Amino acid sequence: MKINIGDILEEITLPNINGSNFSLSSLKGKKVLLTFYRFARCPMCNLRINEILKRYDELGKNFTMVGIFDSKINNLRQAMNRHDIPFTILADENFKYFEKYDVKTSWWGVIRASFTRFTKFNKALFLKGYIPFPIKGHFNTLPVDILIDEKGVVVDVKYAKDIGDHFSFEKLKSFSF
Repeated sequence: MKINIGDILEEITLPNINGSNFSLSSLKGKKVLLTFYRFARCPMCNLRINEILKRYDELGKNFTMVGIFDSKINNLRQAMNRHDIPFTILADENFKYFEKYDVKTSWWGVIRASFTRFTKFNKALFLKGYIPFPIKGHFNTLPVDILIDEKGVVVDVKYAKDIGDHFSFEKLKSFSF
């Protein structure tokens, strides 16, 4: 089922890298960016997290993020060790919610990003050192960004056209207040 503006997502329950089990309903009353990322060591995904972390203090106090990765929990913990993450990172090792919410895979989306986001891709690999190995998960998953208000209602959703396609930081900042 594709997510649409006005939807209220059903409960999402997954393991958190901090060792707890997470439930989406625990975030009622907060504004949320929920993102379906690729595999744990995806260079573009790690760069996106890094870029948000650098400016996280610019986001509203009643705002949080949840990242869902196509990964086993132990692999995800290892991959996220290089970030000091103040938000929730979850492992969907069975691709359950990716399938449920119609998160697409596309080889064209991988190829397209290698040309249109060449600078970002090189920054992720060579400047930041986000090496994609081992690849444990779907290599060609396209991200999905979902903005959810305090009542749990989807106010915007972006199904990516390529592996680096996300809402702008300015959009996140505007939503967060």
